[in-house]
Amino acid sequence: MAKVAFLGLGVMGYPMAGHLQKKGHEVAVYNRTAAKAARWVAEFGGISRPTPREAAAGREFVFACLGNDDDLRAVTLGADGAFEGLETGAVFVDHTTASATIARELHALAKAGGKGFIDAPVSGGQAGAEAGVLAIMCGGDPAGYARAEPILSAYAKASRLMGPAGSGQLTKMVNQICISGLVQALAEGLHFAKRAGLDPHAVVEAISKGAAQSWQMENRHKTMIAGEFEFGFAVNWMRKDLAICLDEARRNGATLPVAALVDQFYADVQALGGGRWDTSSLIARLERDSAAPKP
Repeated sequence: MAKVAFLGLGVMGYPMAGHLQKKGHEVAVYNRTAAKAARWVAEFGGISRPTPREAAAGREFVFACLGNDDDLRAVTLGADGAFEGLETGAVFVDHTTASATIARELHALAKAGGKGFIDAPVSGGQAGAEAGVLAIMCGGDPAGYARAEPILSAYAKASRLMGPAGSGQLTKMVNQICISGLVQALAEGLHFAKRAGLDPHAVVEAISKGAAQSWQMENRHKTMIAGEFEFGFAVNWMRKDLAICLDEARRNGATLPVAALVDQFYADVQALGGGRWDTSSLIARLERDSAAPKP
């Protein structure tokens, strides 16, 4: 068992930190809203600390799950940042979906101070975090990853080192690129089934055991058909992730026409007031357009 810290108790971090405590690790938590950290301690045990530096002090591993690059810099750097409390030989594991650029930047700073840094974004959403079955894609030094991997098993179904610093973030970008196209295709398919007079539930039952099958189809088709989106991974966050993907594509020369188009479709969903809706709400845009009077 290890002494660990967890920084950021959002919809993902809260249950992830809980799994670490349940597995017997000694967990210190930090959250920008102290009341949430107090609630976590009341539910799981462990201790809370008022700053990232104090949470990281004396810990073998420090985990973070935050919103974006700016949040990550705010928590790691500066006089009260976690890197000030991180001891020589400790490993910082970042689960934030962020840019590969900041992953490389923080890896270099950590390494210069004799510490480890692993970029380790996750896939599986809130449900995966709560069930402890996330997929984790990692970048960094093999020695640091080998030390962290047994701790990650507290909430991971699978984890893999993909390469040097930034490789975990790049792999998560691939994940989001693929999801964006899949969800749009599923939205169009279900929309088409409705307009064609088919029972969309029966359609999914017929095609879901064949080549069209996907996690999105299995887990989102019912709520998409019902027009229910008040849950899951928010459109606002998906647009943040796609912006990272498109920025990296401009840097490495990749061509992402579908991802760029779906990003604009998500902008339409935001305009409908769906910024906090689940990403499967792409179908709402199609339903709106089909319902509009034709000239």
